[in-house]
Amino acid sequence: MAMADPQDPKKTEKAAKAASGERSRGGWLAKIAPGVRGAFVKRETPDNLWVKCPDTGEMIYRPDLEAALWVTPAGRHMRIGPEARFRYTFDDGKHEILPSPKVAEDPLKFSDGKPYKQRLVEARKKTGEQDAMAIGFGEITGLPTVVLVQDFAFMGGSLGMAAGEGFIAAAEAAVERNAPLVIYTAAGGARMQEGALSLMQMARTTLAIQKLKTAGLPYIVVLTDPTTGGVTASYAMLGDVHLAEPGALIGFAGQRVIEQTIRETLPPGFQRSEFLVEKGMVDRVTARKELPAVLGSILGTLMMGRARKKAA
Repeated sequence: MAMADPQDPKKTEKAAKAASGERSRGGWLAKIAPGVRGAFVKRETPDNLWVKCPDTGEMIYRPDLEAALWVTPAGRHMRIGPEARFRYTFDDGKHEILPSPKVAEDPLKFSDGKPYKQRLVEARKKTGEQDAMAIGFGEITGLPTVVLVQDFAFMGGSLGMAAGEGFIAAAEAAVERNAPLVIYTAAGGARMQEGALSLMQMARTTLAIQKLKTAGLPYIVVLTDPTTGGVTASYAMLGDVHLAEPGALIGFAGQRVIEQTIRETLPPGFQRSEFLVEKGMVDRVTARKELPAVLGSILGTLMMGRARKKAA
């Protein structure tokens, strides 16, 4: 059986035409105006251009949601990170980022199916932060203030050694700068990968708050969704004033655990900020857009009282 000649003239001519077609694929428009075709390239639509409201299922245009401070038309105050918190809290968004101390990573060599060090790497890549606490210094209605933000996106805002050191550093910065401290809490509790070392931060942060009180400086807590576990059992409930965003989940143990323990059905809205205002656990529920003005008013009053006390 004769084999096909690789130098077959017909095939060579066909290949040449195909190559010519590749070069002239731009069509008539490319021949007339070669630069025009590049101006109409297909643009990729970002995956996060639309955000779904957790309450209504409505799809919200992301730029509109950002302009509304990440509060949906239904009133849901969505979780936001340190960068947005600082921008919304400080006057004109101007602030200085203060460093957090470095701590030993994975002291227990812990693994829960995935090494703890790997989880840290993934959380840092996801959030761009070193850990769950971020510290900023700026002015709130003209009053110099240290603001500490707990980032729920970083391993559920869990309280570990780095978060504890961050809290202490923020408190010390407030004392050094003679400024009040405001914290936005958001956590699922203690960081289990650090065991008892995580639980020790509850006591250490409490001592840091005592330094603020000794210096006569205000400590204001803004409870955001969610604030639970060991965080609620320590620094989240030791403020001079406790504010909360609407609908925020605030508590120690989960609702199902409580119901199974006391063998009773809990009332509607249990552990939500509005319910806790009625019970006296929270002083005021404040919408996100109103927080800077409310914080400024509270801090101004408390710092004024401190100045009068010193003068006397």
